[in-house]
Amino acid sequence: MKSLQIIKIGGNVVDDAVLLDQFLYDFVQIKTPKILIHGGGKIATELAQKLNVVQTMIEGRRVTDSETLKIATMVYAGLVNKNIVAKLQSNQCNAIGLSGADANVISGKKRNHPTIDFGFVGDIVSININQIISFINQGLTPVFCPIIHDSEGTLLNTNADTIATQIAIELAKTYQVNLSFCFEKKGVLRNPNDDESYIPVINRPEYERLKASKIISNGMIPKLDNAFDAINNGVHKVLLYHANQVATLETNLIGTQLQN
Repeated sequence: MKSLQIIKIGGNVVDDAVLLDQFLYDFVQIKTPKILIHGGGKIATELAQKLNVVQTMIEGRRVTDSETLKIATMVYAGLVNKNIVAKLQSNQCNAIGLSGADANVISGKKRNHPTIDFGFVGDIVSININQIISFINQGLTPVFCPIIHDSEGTLLNTNADTIATQIAIELAKTYQVNLSFCFEKKGVLRNPNDDESYIPVINRPEYERLKASKIISNGMIPKLDNAFDAINNGVHKVLLYHANQVATLETNLIGTQLQN
């Protein structure tokens, strides 16, 4: 079974021009087939402020009204995605930038919450794996933004960690998939204020204990929930590490590895 690297980079990497450039240079050095998924970063929030579009957060999640959807699409599927693709091309990596609507690669539906209207926030319904494999077989590197569609002409804003996880699970039926979450920390930290306190290995019982004791909290919880979902559904390896570590992915990686 062929190896496939699926790497998701967080918004803080997208926001740091120097870190992003180095990451993309290192990413290109990976010789096995690869896929990149990126988050949004701060640009959408900054643009919303300039346009006086009020941003609403509920339980740490952004409500995507119609005006926010326009901004998210322009920034995530436009500026950020095409900037990344252009930088990959400059490093001789033939990348193709994709939203879920492009080639119908990811379709979804509006989130149906019993009490909260999240607006145009989407949950994934299907992934066109044959199309993604076709891109890979053509020697292309797919670069996904966190915008999908509902198959009825509407775009939806979706969590990039979830996109990475679901693509990894589906492609694990064809490839030996390694899924990486790259961000601005060295891994999952015991102390959020100490970058050296990363935990080398976490299994599910340890994760539940760390979560109960509040050592793991806030935004790291949905990220790790996604990561364990991947491990439990056929993904070969799941790693969390600093974006500057991608060059050592196959050798001496410093970071956190998940186990069942």
